[in-house]
Amino acid sequence: MNVLIVGRGGREHSLAIHFHKSDQVKNLYVAPGNGGIEQIATCVDIDEMDIDQLVQFAKEKKIDLTIVGPENPLNAGIANRFQEENLKIFAPTKEAALLEGSKSFAKQFMDTYNIPTAKYATFTDSEAAKSYINEQGAPIVVKADGLAEGKGVVVAKTVEEALEAIDAMMIEKTFAEAGKTIVIEEFLDGREFSLMAFVHENNVFPMVSARDHKRAFDDDKGPNTGGMGSFAPVPDITEDIYNYTVENILQVAADGLVKEGRPFTGILYAGLMQTNQGTYVIEFNTRFGDPETQVVLPLLENDLVQVMLDVLAGKDPQLTWRNESCLGVVVASKGYPGAYEKGKRLPFQESDDVFIVHAGTKVENETLLSNGGRVLLVGSTSSSLIQSATKVYDYLAEYDVSENFFYRKDIGKE
Repeated sequence: MNVLIVGRGGREHSLAIHFHKSDQVKNLYVAPGNGGIEQIATCVDIDEMDIDQLVQFAKEKKIDLTIVGPENPLNAGIANRFQEENLKIFAPTKEAALLEGSKSFAKQFMDTYNIPTAKYATFTDSEAAKSYINEQGAPIVVKADGLAEGKGVVVAKTVEEALEAIDAMMIEKTFAEAGKTIVIEEFLDGREFSLMAFVHENNVFPMVSARDHKRAFDDDKGPNTGGMGSFAPVPDITEDIYNYTVENILQVAADGLVKEGRPFTGILYAGLMQTNQGTYVIEFNTRFGDPETQVVLPLLENDLVQVMLDVLAGKDPQLTWRNESCLGVVVASKGYPGAYEKGKRLPFQESDDVFIVHAGTKVENETLLSNGGRVLLVGSTSSSLIQSATKVYDYLAEYDVSENFFYRKDIGKE
């Protein structure tokens, strides 16, 4: 088969690693790819938002299957265009991807189908939003309605912080159009986890649970990021919690989208909070999570290409998982998620103890350089979470990268 992956980050490198291992893949293309991906696939210089060019490329190269990593092309309707051209794509239409594309739509959808989520209110006027904050008090959560690369959420511990977040989103337009509408939610106290599933219409095939560390610095301090590290499965997510989440959240969401006339195909991701009162949805994503994908897929024993083909054909892919733990730590450019410099040399060498997934990297004159905020993820799969963490942190300790990069030292610590 000829396979095309759309995207340039760590999630796409992780997908490429798994497709590269498949006997079913003859030619693997990634548009636009990164410095790590080009070692195992053909990188194509087409931006992930250039849907016309991607369609043209898929026709020219006789692509048998396309997978889309990032959220922006999904919400721009890449799946719709590919389907119109009779090109096989494992991705939701823009109608189904709205579940991630609009937080206010997602909240209304959850209300309609009784999916447990935090109480909320939606605003398009900053003064009305501020009045609501003053009434409700803190802690409270302020979210940009649209897509903001995982950064459009402020968990405000004080009223002042919440008011500043409203100004940033609605007046200073930090997230451009994404912050024109905002959603304000009650603060849920508990432990976060995420659960992804392969979905086609009413069929839902869940993966193992994962936990993502969003804050930039140790002890969950600093601003929200796209994710600084992750591990899977999550030891405190019991079988009962897992089954409840599959049946009452993922399955109900998939069935609801079919009822709404926007059936879902692709990866449905539930970002969840486990509280003393039960499991609540913080957000839905309509694609593989990043960095959760990098720690979930290494535990999958199946051929990933066959899984997707089975799901698209309405068959049960019979998912099987390694009875192990996987943990990954993100190495980020100094300054991320704010301003940072690119083009810094990366010293990391291959090792049998860890695997490396590239995100913001490029190769120039045979030298690996940084080319983004989250640069790469160092991961390990072992019999226990502690063992995986030890291998990763022992490896990272061999390199002093503190001048240009940073990483959290507490991923996986409970």
